[in-house]
Amino acid sequence: MLAILSAILLALSLCADCFAVAACSSVTLREIRLGKVLSVALVFSLVHCCFLSVGWLVGDAVASFVQSIAHIIGFLLLLYVGGVMIFEAVKGSEEVRDLSSFVHILLSSVATSIDAFAVGVSFAMDGESLGDVLLKVVVLFIVTMIVVSLGIYGGQAAGRRFGRAAGIVGGAILILIGANILFAFI
Repeated sequence: MLAILSAILLALSLCADCFAVAACSSVTLREIRLGKVLSVALVFSLVHCCFLSVGWLVGDAVASFVQSIAHIIGFLLLLYVGGVMIFEAVKGSEEVRDLSSFVHILLSSVATSIDAFAVGVSFAMDGESLGDVLLKVVVLFIVTMIVVSLGIYGGQAAGRRFGRAAGIVGGAILILIGANILFAFI
């Protein structure tokens, strides 16, 4: 039971940025269909779980290299997605390129999953067994699905209420999250 509770707490901590990105990126969505929410949540969940698993498999062989550039990669990805959101909101474009675009969904999910890779590497360094890691991957998948879905619904509701301003604020928050990633490691 303690292992499951520990896995849930780990998953919640790894998903905090997923929630923020999903909420901020969905402020420009006009309508939400359950299928769309589940597909976005699925991409985030799969990428998060893959990064954690690959981190564990790779172990400490590339840990120092990845950790030295991970903050730059995360910052650049979120800068791009947030910048496009702000540009589209200011321009007043009807073409929305946030969670409506697979490329943006994938970039956002990769940007929020780099820490999962680092956690996977640390598991390998600590000698965690395959069974322990599999439990954490399953819990991470479920928690990420729930957290991203809640973020999308919450962000879309804020977008309906606050319109273009929500798009600008959402994009700015993504850029700030990216800046936090960048400056936390410098």
